Amino acid sequence: MKKNLLLFAYFLLLASFPTWAQVAQFPIVKGYGGIFEIPDATERPDPSLEYKILVDLISGADNPAQINRYVDNVARLMNLHGLAGVPKERLHVKVVVHGGAVFSILNHEKYQERFKTDNPNLKVLDALKEGGAEILVCGQSLIARGFTKEDLWPDVVLAHSMLTTATTYVPQGYVMLRF
Repeated sequence: MKKNLLLFAYFLLLASFPTWAQVAQFPIVKGYGGIFEIPDATERPDPSLEYKILVDLISGADNPAQINRYVDNVARLMNLHGLAGVPKERLHVKVVVHGGAVFSILNHEKYQERFKTDNPNLKVLDALKEGGAEILVCGQSLIARGFTKEDLWPDVVLAHSMLTTATTYVPQGYVMLRF
């Protein structure tokens, strides 16, 4: 009986191995926002659609020495679409950074001044750009915090405001998500 129970447990473990042994995948944003295939999922993005997504990124990092989980969540969003077969060319993501998230896009020098560590988000921002995302910063939030465009990650686009960016892109069919 004990031998049969051990044999059953062994086969049960073997059968569940593919589920818990998955390796994170990065189909669009390389190295960040790792996601997992869900083979039984019936609700999936449609690869034939154009996805227009405006991310309202307002949340800062809990720990400035670690990647802002909301910046990484943008990478997850893009990778989830990619894993479902949505080509990079059909995924239009604009991230508008404002509020407390502005600190996440500071260059290393300004980040060092404030947090005494290099900015861990810059590599994620580079990977997001490489994946096709456009990163914008709210000019109003920038001024309110005493920063200039020169204090930021060099590839950020300066927007008049988050509010006007939303009112510009939502009528164009962009879905707005808030992180």
